[in-house]
Amino acid sequence: MDCSGTEEEYDPVQSKLLEEFMCIPNIDKAWIFKSGSGSQAMFVMSQANLLANKRRKFMLATHNSKESEESVKFQLSPFPIEMNGVSAFVPSPSGLKLLVVRNSENESLTQFEIWSSSQLEKEFHIPQKVHGSVYVDGWFEGISWNYDESHVAYVAEEPFRSKPTFNHMGYKKGDSLGDDCGSWKGQGDWEEDWGESYVGKRQPAMFVINVDSGEVQTIKGIPRSLSVGQVIWSPNNKGSAQYLVFVGWSGGKRKLGIKYCSNRPCAIYAIKFTDVSSSRSDESKNGENEAYPIYNLTKSISSGFSPRFSKDGKFLMFLSSKSAVDSGAHRATESLHRIEWPSDGNLPETTNIVDVIHVVKCAEDGCFPGLYSSRLLSDPWLSDEHTLVLCSFWRSCQVILAVNLLSGEVSRVSPSDSNHSWNILALDGDDIVAVCSSPVNVPEIKYGKKILNTYGKLSWQWLNISSPVFSCPEKVTSGLSSLRFKILEIPVSDVSENLSEGAKKPIEAIYVSSSKFKESRKCDPLVVVIHGGPHSLSPTSFSNSLAYLSSIGNSLLIVHYRGSLGFGEDALQSLPGKVGSQDVKDVLTSVDYAIGMGLADPSRITVLGGSHGGFLTTHLIGQAPDKFVAAVARNPVCNLASMVGISDIPDWCFFEAYGDLNHFTEAPSPDDLSRFHQMSPISHVSKVKTPTLFLLGTKDLRVPMSNGLQYMRALKEKGVQIKVLVFPNDNHPLDRPQTNFESFLNIGYWFKKYCKQ
Repeated sequence: MDCSGTEEEYDPVQSKLLEEFMCIPNIDKAWIFKSGSGSQAMFVMSQANLLANKRRKFMLATHNSKESEESVKFQLSPFPIEMNGVSAFVPSPSGLKLLVVRNSENESLTQFEIWSSSQLEKEFHIPQKVHGSVYVDGWFEGISWNYDESHVAYVAEEPFRSKPTFNHMGYKKGDSLGDDCGSWKGQGDWEEDWGESYVGKRQPAMFVINVDSGEVQTIKGIPRSLSVGQVIWSPNNKGSAQYLVFVGWSGGKRKLGIKYCSNRPCAIYAIKFTDVSSSRSDESKNGENEAYPIYNLTKSISSGFSPRFSKDGKFLMFLSSKSAVDSGAHRATESLHRIEWPSDGNLPETTNIVDVIHVVKCAEDGCFPGLYSSRLLSDPWLSDEHTLVLCSFWRSCQVILAVNLLSGEVSRVSPSDSNHSWNILALDGDDIVAVCSSPVNVPEIKYGKKILNTYGKLSWQWLNISSPVFSCPEKVTSGLSSLRFKILEIPVSDVSENLSEGAKKPIEAIYVSSSKFKESRKCDPLVVVIHGGPHSLSPTSFSNSLAYLSSIGNSLLIVHYRGSLGFGEDALQSLPGKVGSQDVKDVLTSVDYAIGMGLADPSRITVLGGSHGGFLTTHLIGQAPDKFVAAVARNPVCNLASMVGISDIPDWCFFEAYGDLNHFTEAPSPDDLSRFHQMSPISHVSKVKTPTLFLLGTKDLRVPMSNGLQYMRALKEKGVQIKVLVFPNDNHPLDRPQTNFESFLNIGYWFKKYCKQ
C-alpha cells in the first residue's frame, strides 16, 4: 500500500516543539582579542530560519574577565548582530581589522569590506571578469591576512572561460551580447566540477587583494591541473622572500567528488609572492605579476593539508590522510607531520618530512586511538611555541588534544572522565575557549584554564561561564531534563583468527533514554541510529533532530560499527570488502545487546540511517525482516550496481565492495556489477516487510535519488507499506532548515504509528 500521497494531520504541539529544537543556535567559530587585564571574544553563530529556509548568521561579542581562580565571567553585548549576506569574516592578526566577504547570490560580483573597531574603512567590488565567488566551504577555503595586514590571500573560482555567441547569421565573433536581442550565448565546452555540493565549482584559483588600493592579483605559475585551497602566508622573516603556502589537488583523469572524501591525493605547495602594485617599474607591466616557480613541499607523501607555521616560523606543520589515499577509504586515520622552514626563504628541491603523530593501527585500552582531525585552528599554538591544540575523535567522543611538535607526545586536554564531546573554538593565550555538549545537553561555552599538575605537566581546569551564551525555550529544557545517556561497550560476534587485533576489540554504541524508564521499568520505543560513511562517526555531541526524537518518548541506540572513525586504523580497514555483512552483524549484535540488558522492548524497535546508514537500514530490514517494526532511509545506497555509473564517487563502490581499488574502472564488467548487486540491499528486497519511509533529495550527486526510488518501487510492488518525501532543492545531507524540519516531523510520526503501546 502506498500512503505517500495522503496528508498527515500533524500535532501542532509536536510540530512546535520540533521548531524550537531546530532553532537552537550552533556556535560555529570564535576569536579572542586581548583587552586590558582581560580579553574580548567574538562568537560567530548560526540558527535555522525556517521561513526563509536558510541559516541565519550572527555575531555575539563578549568581554571576558577572570573573577577568581574558579570562575570566568563573559559579559555579553546587549544583542547579537545579524550578518545578512555574509559569506565569511576573518579578523586580522592584530585584531584591529575585520575582513567581511559577501558573495552575491546571483554571483554578479564579490564584495570585500574592511572594518575597523568603529566603522567601515574600505569596500571593494570584484567583478566576474576577475574571479567568481570566494570559496568559504571549509575545505578549499583559504582566506589569510599577511603579517603586516596589507594584503589578503584567498581562493575563488577562476573567471569563466568565454562562451561562443550566436545570432541569426550563425556564429558571431566577440563574447559580449550588449543590447543585441538577436544574439545568445552558447554553452561552450563542458567542464567537470568537484561533485556533491560543489555544482559549478570547477577551478578554484588563488588571488591576493591589496587592502589599501583594492587591486587584485591573480597568482600565476600554478598549473590548471591543480585546484588550490587553504592558502596561508609564510613567516615574515626580514630579508627573506614571502611565499604563499597552499594545498593543491590534482583532478587527474576525472574530478571525483571531494566533499567528505579526504582520500583525494593532495600536496602542500609554495610559490613566491611579489606585490605588483609596489614593484611595478613601468606601465608596460599592466598589472600582470610575474609567474614564479612552484615548489611541491610534500613530494614523498600522498596527502598533505591544513598547513600551519609554528609561532617562531621554524616549522611548517600539516595533517595527512595518507592512509586514506593509499588504501582508498574515503576517510581514515590521519597523521601529523612537520618540515623545517628555511630562515632565509630559499626553498630546497627536496624537504625532509618528520612524522609527529603516526597512524595508530590498534590502541591499547584507554590509550590514544589515532588522529581524526580534518583541520587545525588558524592559530593553534600555546605560548611555548611548540605545543599545538586540536580536536579529534576518541572512540565515541570528540576530545581536545595537546601535541608537542618536537617529541610527538599527545595528551588529552578535555576532561578524561567526561563522555561529552568537546570542540575547541579559540585560544586565550594558554587558556582555551571551547564548546561542550552531549546528546542530552545543548552546547555550552567552557573555559579551560592552564595549570601545572603535581608532576609539572600541563593540564587544564575547566570552568563554567557565569552567563550562558544563549538560553533554550522552556519546553526544550524540560524535554531534555529527564534524558540520560551512556556509552555501551559491546563485544563483536565474529572474532576469528584472520581478523586484525583492532577488529576484534569491542565496538561502542551511545544509548540515550529517559530517566523515567528506571522508575516504570517499561522500555520506550528504541530508534537504532546508523551513521553514514561508512568511515564516519556520530559522536556524543548534541543533535537538534535526535534530541527531538528522544524528547517525544524514544530511546536511541547510536551504533559505531567497525569501520567507524575514532577506533584505530585496524578496525576501520576491517570493513571494506565486507559491507552489508560485517557492519550488519555489528548493528544486530548491538541491538541484541541492548535487548539483553533490558534496555529495549523487542516489539518496539525501529531503525534510521542515511547514505551508508541508509544502506545498512535497507540491508537490516531485508536480512532481519522481523527485527524492526519501522524504518527510515535518507538518501540510501540501495543498489551499488546502478549507483556506480551515476555517482560522483564511483571509486567508493569498488573500494567498499572489493576492499581495494585494484578493480576500479569507469566501465564496470558484468562480474563487477554482479558483485555490487550481491552486496546491495536490493538483493534482499524479496524478504522485506518493514514499513519504510524514504527521504530523497533530487539534487543528490553522491547517491542519486533513482537509487532509493528503485528500492521503494520494489517494496511497493510487493505490498510493503511505504511513504516517500522528495525534496526538490536538496542534495545529499538533506540539511536545509525546512527539509530537516519536515523530515524529522515525519520520522517522529512514522515511528509512533508502528510502535505498539
